[in-house]
Amino acid sequence: MKGLVVAGTRSGCGKTTIAMGLMAAFKKRGMKVAPFKVGPDFIDPGFHKKICDHSSRNLDGWMLSKKYNKEVFYKNSYSCDVAIVEGVMGLFDGYNGRSEAGSTAEMAKWLSLPVLLIVDARSMSRSAAAMVYGFENFDRELKWAGVVLNRLGSNRHLQFIREAFEDHVDIPLLGGLTRDSWLNLPERHLGLVTQDENPLQPEYIDQLADLIENSLNLNMLLDNLPELDVLKVSRKPELHNRYPVKIGVARDEAFCFYYQDNFDLLKQYGAELVFFSPLHDRSLPQNIDGLYLGGGYPELFLETLSENRELIEEIKKFGNSGFPIYAECGGFMYLTEGIEDKSCCFYPMAGIFPVKIKMLDRLKALGYREVTLKAFNLLGKSGEKIRGHEFHYSEIKEITEKIDPVVDHNRVTLVYQLSNRPGLKIREEGYMKKNVLGSYVHLHFGSNPQIAGNFVKFFTKSLLM
Repeated sequence: MKGLVVAGTRSGCGKTTIAMGLMAAFKKRGMKVAPFKVGPDFIDPGFHKKICDHSSRNLDGWMLSKKYNKEVFYKNSYSCDVAIVEGVMGLFDGYNGRSEAGSTAEMAKWLSLPVLLIVDARSMSRSAAAMVYGFENFDRELKWAGVVLNRLGSNRHLQFIREAFEDHVDIPLLGGLTRDSWLNLPERHLGLVTQDENPLQPEYIDQLADLIENSLNLNMLLDNLPELDVLKVSRKPELHNRYPVKIGVARDEAFCFYYQDNFDLLKQYGAELVFFSPLHDRSLPQNIDGLYLGGGYPELFLETLSENRELIEEIKKFGNSGFPIYAECGGFMYLTEGIEDKSCCFYPMAGIFPVKIKMLDRLKALGYREVTLKAFNLLGKSGEKIRGHEFHYSEIKEITEKIDPVVDHNRVTLVYQLSNRPGLKIREEGYMKKNVLGSYVHLHFGSNPQIAGNFVKFFTKSLLM
């Protein structure tokens, strides 16, 4: 098997489109492609899966250990012809300015993969060579697969830059793409419009594959990729403590932010996942033992969600009866008293948590989070640590009931201590009432796989209570 990392000089240089194009082009050649995404991204993996017919997994140097990242990569690329890892931000951008932690460059070295560097060449010619020269020499431990120029003005523009490369740059230039508006995917406040709402059409994928095939020297690229010594990890995951637990998972256009690994780990511990839609379904799936409400874009569907009172009331009764519910970000917002949009219209929601939410024009929170559990809950015991990410344009406008500092199942308690780096507390969070837990943080269970086991076991215990 061969593999590469598609990295950019910065965010917005076109690496997502080119990574998707490479996936489409190789698949059109009859190759089996394993897609991956560096960083806490929920949107790009959806497009990867559509193109490759293969689930895209997240890799992350801060949330997940080196060992876990390597296991995920090899396990999910085994039997494929080529693995394509889409990077995050600029190649060297990561957790801070002093180290490579969390960067695409770190991941490339962990996985021993060469880097394909994407350069936005707008308004540059010879200066593009200077930029690439700097990237080439910044970290001598990196291996290179080539350079692709994006948003070129013409073939003559490409030739100017090629001439500059010949004198100064050793990384091979594989070609470039001219500026084409049809390539652009629609965007909004949390990134690209999701695959759930704006699915890639077969015609678009086919055109993208042809564009990449005709614009880049893919044979040279494949020749530049070393053969990988794929570890023999094709065995089925070990199943731990099988329990007859059925978890209802909210999954539709409004709730679509989930790590595939979270699902895999829950299944590994014996859970059966049953998907339903808070937008379209009028009742919960039958015979479920608990709920998992992920994040997404509930703010775009407030009227529809609020008007579906049959389902909302059933969820409220379900939680108030003691059944476990775990909710993240958009799912947490859905369980509050309601959400006020940017026009100050208020939409009632499930009302399990005595909290009111307000949408904002600006970004409220963005960054990695380490969660330390302050009290026993459905994720584990006090002291357990889990890592995740926070990214939202809303805030808590009002808390309508006193938060109890002592765990009381009939009152709301805060059971998370959040930090943006180990040991640096930023606030308390994690709202728990009875067996309902909600937070703005998207947790990656792979940061502490035992959490998935605790989760499933808790559902089982709740059945026995």
